[in-house]
Amino acid sequence: MRLRGAQSPVGGDKEGEGKVEEAREASRSDWRSAPFREVRFWQPSAEVREAADGTIYVRQADPLPGWPERITDELLRRAEAHPERTFLAERDATGAWRRISYRETVDRMRRLGRFLLDARLSREAPLAILSGNGIDHALLGLAAVHVGIPYAPISPAYSLVSKDFSRLREVFETIRPGMVFADDAASYSPAIDAVAGPGIRRLFAIGGSDEESLSRALASDPGAAVERAHSAVGPDTIAKFLFTSGSTGSPKAVINTNRMICANQVMVREAFAYLRDEPPVLLDWAPWHHTAGGNKLFYMAMFNGGTLHIDDGRPTGQEILKTVRNLREVAPNWYFNVPKGFDALIPHLEADGELRANFFRNLKMLWYAGASMAQHTWEALERLAVRATGRRVVIGTGLGATETAPATLVCTWPQDRPGNVGLPCHGVTLKLVAMEGRYDARVKGLNVTPGYWKAPELTAAAFDEEGFYRFGDALRFVEPGNAMAGFLFDGRTAENFKLDTGTWVATGALRAAFVDHFGELVRDVAITGADRPYLGALVFPEAAALRALAGGAGGEMGELLADIQVRGRFRSLLRSLAATSTGSSTLIRRILLVAEPPSMDAGELTDKGSLNQRAVLRNRAHLVDELYAGSDRVIEL
Repeated sequence: MRLRGAQSPVGGDKEGEGKVEEAREASRSDWRSAPFREVRFWQPSAEVREAADGTIYVRQADPLPGWPERITDELLRRAEAHPERTFLAERDATGAWRRISYRETVDRMRRLGRFLLDARLSREAPLAILSGNGIDHALLGLAAVHVGIPYAPISPAYSLVSKDFSRLREVFETIRPGMVFADDAASYSPAIDAVAGPGIRRLFAIGGSDEESLSRALASDPGAAVERAHSAVGPDTIAKFLFTSGSTGSPKAVINTNRMICANQVMVREAFAYLRDEPPVLLDWAPWHHTAGGNKLFYMAMFNGGTLHIDDGRPTGQEILKTVRNLREVAPNWYFNVPKGFDALIPHLEADGELRANFFRNLKMLWYAGASMAQHTWEALERLAVRATGRRVVIGTGLGATETAPATLVCTWPQDRPGNVGLPCHGVTLKLVAMEGRYDARVKGLNVTPGYWKAPELTAAAFDEEGFYRFGDALRFVEPGNAMAGFLFDGRTAENFKLDTGTWVATGALRAAFVDHFGELVRDVAITGADRPYLGALVFPEAAALRALAGGAGGEMGELLADIQVRGRFRSLLRSLAATSTGSSTLIRRILLVAEPPSMDAGELTDKGSLNQRAVLRNRAHLVDELYAGSDRVIEL
């Protein structure tokens, strides 16, 4: 069954261009009636099979097209086809764009490859990269992959935010790196000194000794050694170790092979078919130590001959101003952000017509991930697209994991609201196992990891008896019984629990609904109730929003939480949320506002900002007890 037909790519539609102004006028009264921008996406044609035990298998009818066996072979091919095209661009210290072409990337990659070979790095002594996104980071990562040396991009927060460097120490104990790179010696040396043994070599872009200088490494002569090493690289050669975020436990080193990444990039190209017609132009901040930024986005630019502008902004109040500055100069044709990033960007798009026009000028798709998107955010983006161009832009999301390189399910056909994660990509089989009124999602495909580095027990537990990787995520049908309409994310199964009545609670969906309902007042929430008679919540509020609610009053967080206006507003919202509940599994009766924010060092917060619910409840068991015992701090229905 075809979900949607292929559409002609944008361009040359004179009649459509002539009606833009007319559509803009119509959109002022009803933007929902505006047409979608015409873009060529995939044509999903899934096959669905149900086993005798009720297990459902979903896969694409068409096979996955051929894929290269080595990641950097695609870079070499692109460098031959368009050597002077910009591959990467970043802001330098003066604020100007520093650019590097495909030809320059290959030259420097080979030089650094020789340097890494001479340093005798290997699977048992890989390269660790501590600093964030940047051209130097990219060159070293590509060099390692090119000559068959694994590398591990590690969250900068483990070095720069953590106080005890415990997560960084765990990482080093797991992979035992032979060399560590950071862009600035002064910033990263305290962390390196704390966790690295004397035998680990250091490399810096700024600072350090002459022997530790990246510029000296770039002076290496590739010679024949680099080509010999590259010829030995194969599909199963490890490209990198990516550490999981730790949202449901300690970070694990996920093996990423050349096969995984190459096959996954072909899956991505098949889904976003218009990339065959025009190379991607990206502006992105997503960290490369996560699979979304470091695999999907980085390699999506490279595999399709595109340009990746490295965004120095972040999805926060002040840092979004850097993104806004960049979007005045870069007109992306595919754009990703987390929902809070879109929320931060929307006011600027609403207020600035030139920014809005440049942002939507070439845009074919908006993509979100990392959290659920609120309906008001979705509608604001559609309304702004129509205001700028007279047409709506498809907003999509999907389902993936560090273990799947990451694209696995994607949704590229128009929706009216957020949440549909779509259907499996070409070459992926989705297995749905009935569980507690929903389905436990599992997948098999060439993009799936062989396992976790030196952790055979964890690897065995991650796969079922048929070899399917267990996502740890629950899905449900968008339309009951109709797999062709796609699937909705229904929470992390590892976080789900039972009330003392035996009723199962899907915490992921409940947390998302809570945060969406309370809006800017709440940063995050941990749902309580395991083996309890009813649901409660530990709420982490946003201080700025509380101050505004309290009439601009200053004071410590504890004073704000006791303010009568603040408590009254939270009680009112708790009651209106309760009015939408469908039973004991969704009815939150009590909340406790928590002054102390989640801690990364305590494992309560991952480096990408998501909450580890289990760690919060474990570390703050006394607050859970207080919530159910009742105190004057508890807010209840």
